[in-house]
Amino acid sequence: MDRVTATGVRAGARIVAADGGRHGTSLPVLAGEGPLAPRRTRSESAEARVVLVGAMSGPLGGDHFTVEAHVCPGARLRVGSAAATIALPGQTKGEARYDVRLTVDDGGELRWLPEQLISARGSDLHVTTRVDLAPTARLVLREEQVLGRAGEEPGRLTSRLTVRIAGRTVLDQELSCGPGAPGGWDGPAVLGGHRAVGQLVLVRPEYAVEPVAPRTVGEGAALVPLAGPAALVTAAAPEARLLRRALDEALATLG
Repeated sequence: MDRVTATGVRAGARIVAADGGRHGTSLPVLAGEGPLAPRRTRSESAEARVVLVGAMSGPLGGDHFTVEAHVCPGARLRVGSAAATIALPGQTKGEARYDVRLTVDDGGELRWLPEQLISARGSDLHVTTRVDLAPTARLVLREEQVLGRAGEEPGRLTSRLTVRIAGRTVLDQELSCGPGAPGGWDGPAVLGGHRAVGQLVLVRPEYAVEPVAPRTVGEGAALVPLAGPAALVTAAAPEARLLRRALDEALATLG
């Protein structure tokens, strides 16, 4: 169960997807605590679909949330969220943490497609996403961050994403925005005044044979190859709707 401490709420969710043969993908583990409630939704394919439902506001200052997903060999899992996650200031001082740990075994496929993360004024959130993939695993991962709600300045948001394939790191990047972040985050070399930033990470075994070519894909989005069978799309936009459009167009282009 979730724990409320003097420094905030501690809560987690865990998902395990397994190959069920002709019955599609099963979910032997689907568990959550407090504000993290994973729910299976209907699917017309062999893919299992899960939606993370937020049972309360947050994360607030001092909270620590952890989400883990493990895709076993041959299983297919798609995870989304019911609504945007809003980082808010809390009565407890100090940063909130949101840790995501994803593992995909050989022949497994994960589509990690949550809604936007919104950094509200006065919040302080540190997000870490770590992905470990087997050599023949497949991945589509989307991250979208919106700096401030309509008409407000953002809070402090630090986001780190690490992707490893067969134990080799192919991506390790961190972006820090908002009050107290290192200078230049809003300058022309980073966000250029935009308030929505996002990325897609695609891992497909065929990219090891035919790597993607660097190019622009959609308005405000760029595609670059990564070491190994992987590619990265980054995008920035004035607001969340345009960011989603750019990332959707990029994913449609890549098939």
